[in-house]
Amino acid sequence: MKQLFIDIETYSDVDLQKCGVYRYVESNAFEILLFGYAIDEEPIQVIDLAAGEKLSDELIAAICNNAVTKWAHNASFERICLSAYFHVHYLDPSSWRCSMIWAAYLSMPLSLQQVGTILNLDKQKMNEGKDLVRYFCLPCKPTKANHGRTRNLPKDDPASWAVFKAYNKRDVESEMEIMNKLSRFPVPEFVWHEYNIDQQINDRGILIDLDLAKSAITLDKISRDQLMTKLQQITHLENPNSVMQIKSWLESNGLEVDSLGKKNVTRLIAITEGKVKQVLQLRSLLSKSSTKKYQVMLDTVCTDGRARGMFQFYGATHTGRFSGKKLQLQNLPQNHVPDLDAARTLAKTSDFDILNLLYDSVPDTLSQLIRTAFIPRVSYQFIVSDFSAIEARVLSWLAQEQWRMDVFANNGDIYCETASHMFHCKVVKHGEHGELRQKGKQAELACGYGGSVGALKAMGALDLGMKEDELQPLVDSWRQANPKIVRFWWDVDRAIREAVSYQITTKVGCLHFIGRRNLLQIVLPSGRSLFYVHPLLSSSISYIGVTTNKKWDRIDSYGPKFVENITQAISRDILCFAMKNLEDQRIVAHVHDELIIECPKASPVTMSLEEITNRMSITPNWAPGLILRADGYCCSYYQKD
Repeated sequence: MKQLFIDIETYSDVDLQKCGVYRYVESNAFEILLFGYAIDEEPIQVIDLAAGEKLSDELIAAICNNAVTKWAHNASFERICLSAYFHVHYLDPSSWRCSMIWAAYLSMPLSLQQVGTILNLDKQKMNEGKDLVRYFCLPCKPTKANHGRTRNLPKDDPASWAVFKAYNKRDVESEMEIMNKLSRFPVPEFVWHEYNIDQQINDRGILIDLDLAKSAITLDKISRDQLMTKLQQITHLENPNSVMQIKSWLESNGLEVDSLGKKNVTRLIAITEGKVKQVLQLRSLLSKSSTKKYQVMLDTVCTDGRARGMFQFYGATHTGRFSGKKLQLQNLPQNHVPDLDAARTLAKTSDFDILNLLYDSVPDTLSQLIRTAFIPRVSYQFIVSDFSAIEARVLSWLAQEQWRMDVFANNGDIYCETASHMFHCKVVKHGEHGELRQKGKQAELACGYGGSVGALKAMGALDLGMKEDELQPLVDSWRQANPKIVRFWWDVDRAIREAVSYQITTKVGCLHFIGRRNLLQIVLPSGRSLFYVHPLLSSSISYIGVTTNKKWDRIDSYGPKFVENITQAISRDILCFAMKNLEDQRIVAHVHDELIIECPKASPVTMSLEEITNRMSITPNWAPGLILRADGYCCSYYQKD
């Protein structure tokens, strides 16, 4: 036996979508109902565990044998469920492979059904599946019609159960056919190694300060009740949380609004006064959805106090970056509370009146404390290490913009140096011409990937006091200061057009662009590739991919946007290279370009902060000349230094 293809159907009274698979399998009600499998090229079999059938000794040995490659779609689900079935902590992920990750590598959606449709499989996922899963895999409400039962068993509908077994078998068929169709474009082995590291991090999890989370939920409810009462007193509305009612009230008080989104409300607060301003401020405080993360912590945390499964490998199409699941560490609010220790201690007492007296806003304080709810275990600490200006470094290296590379080589301030080149004077942070640094920073953040006036506005240039008529000159100045980056955008654009038009391989620096029938492949210096399906040329370059609203549709792009994908993809490869260099450490989480390591406070085997940042700063051998720098700090709970 070399390969084992698996698909399982399960039952639990825990909400999988809400709580995640690690919490799902901890329920006493959890069980595996059906085990569909195929060994190598042998026929597909379905074992009806719900009917008392058993896994053979051969299958059990294969599942636990790292010499046998296990395949599944969303393989982490099968692996964690089988871990619970075998009563082991977690099965070693090193011998597991995932057809969902393979599809994502080729820039396809994660869903088995969507991938099957795109590839026009002969064995498509059965449409009856959702209803069958809802019937057999989820608890049901007791009614007279179902004689008060809270769960549907195979005996309650034998005909549907027979279809469910066929559905389980079909999923294995679909997975195997997907793999056969994708076989021309295999996932590199080093990417599977990265997937293995990702699974280990997800299995390891991160400890939650449950006392803080529970107290924060209590305090937030008190705060919301008080804010709602104030809003009702001012507006006399039945439900001041209703967007429609608030809009109507604002209009009757002389303010027409198109949106009550956070950014627009913040903008309106600055230009209004009186009751209108007060209502908008209260609305802003009520809309602090970030405090809902405390409830997500309680929903997802396992019995040992650790939250697991928070990262989706290859979650971002066209870059391969990680995305967040459940707790979404990638979008945590920053903390600016001056004394975090005192704020945390006070919040854990659940004393709303004292907290309200000492801090300007209870919702804002709770929001800033979210990071601190992630804690190391007793006698351990966190070492947090992140890359300094990683995308700016990678972009400078790709374009060979030498003056920028010199800044990084000398540990300079890229925002000051950018402003110096833009305005032809020496800019020193908090010193000579220091007021220009902010403009250099805005231009640096907005213009690197072809951004213009709109990008500057989106980055908040007007909110920082810049005038409308100085934005275009700012863009022009940045581009004049970075001619090689601008040239690089259009070299990439031209190379892609030639590769797609003539179905040839073109090259720009260390990048290769391969035009194939119905496919554009960009080979990165790491050896990993980015894929764009059905590229078409017009005034722009378009392809079919997963849009921002998760639809499979045509997307317009051009040179600078492809450069953004490439730069972020290489930055992702560098993060994964650092994870491999630190694989012997307990990485418990990662946020953008930052690693969070849990290690003993005092131990001969504990690496120092300097050792970790040095390891993280190692440049991969596939990126000669790229200058990396990592900085870090130690802490007794997660925070922004």
